Amino acid sequence: MAEAIQEGEYWRWPETVWVDESKNWKEAEVISCGIDLGSVSTQAVIMLDGELYAYASFRTGSSSLDSSERVVKAVLEKIGDLKLEDIHYIVGTGYGRVSIPFAHKTITEIACHGRGANFLYGPTVRTILDMGGQDLKAIKVDERGKVVNFLMNDKCAAGTGRGVEVMADLLAIPITEVGPLSLQVEEEPEPVSTTCVVFAKSEVLGLMRKGWPKERILAAYFRAMASRVVELLERVGVEEDFAITGGIAKNIGMVKRIENMLGVKALKPDFDTQIAGAVGAALFGRALYLKGKKKK
Repeated sequence: MAEAIQEGEYWRWPETVWVDESKNWKEAEVISCGIDLGSVSTQAVIMLDGELYAYASFRTGSSSLDSSERVVKAVLEKIGDLKLEDIHYIVGTGYGRVSIPFAHKTITEIACHGRGANFLYGPTVRTILDMGGQDLKAIKVDERGKVVNFLMNDKCAAGTGRGVEVMADLLAIPITEVGPLSLQVEEEPEPVSTTCVVFAKSEVLGLMRKGWPKERILAAYFRAMASRVVELLERVGVEEDFAITGGIAKNIGMVKRIENMLGVKALKPDFDTQIAGAVGAALFGRALYLKGKKKK
């Protein structure tokens, strides 16, 4: 599903569809699905008896309804013979969760990211940073992935996926390359002075006119954004183990700077960090289905 980057679309990140071919959905007792409909990306995850089976991760389009239908259709087509009606329970989460017509229930992204991170990283996770398309969430969880405290900042896109997309386009660098490039500096420059994407963009344009190399500009931007992220994390309290979810967790430039400022290493994921919310939603779906069966 990868697409070639067109001029002026450096923000584009690879869309993916994945299926575990070693599993057979027909042998599962409970097939659950989680759909995380975010402002920038949408994921659908299918689990068989609580185990990851398949997922799709696409960009969110102008219509929430179309985005949810498109991502589910893609993962079902990849599987081949699984139909929507074969899925026992579907949970929607994320920014546009109320716009998913085939969801049996909706659950907040805070709860889903806690449960999803617990699955992806293991039960030792206590602090989670979710860096989404347009917000930041610092979440503390227990050994089951249940949220015990959180803070959220959705006032500005700075430090989020959308902010990085803006910088990638401005500097004409593919978004998958901005993180590594930002680390190619001999020493860290002073951070950009603003935490607003609009003003940061103006400041970056000024640095470009001064002849700053792109790696130094990115280092200054990511340093400022990492400082903002760490401030939120310290307000909620960082307790190890520490994990990062969301698309920006793939940005090594941000991750390294956050780790250095915190003095804590983030756990390394075995799966795509963008599916955490949808994984949590699918796990909630399985639990809700089994709970409903017991009542009958």
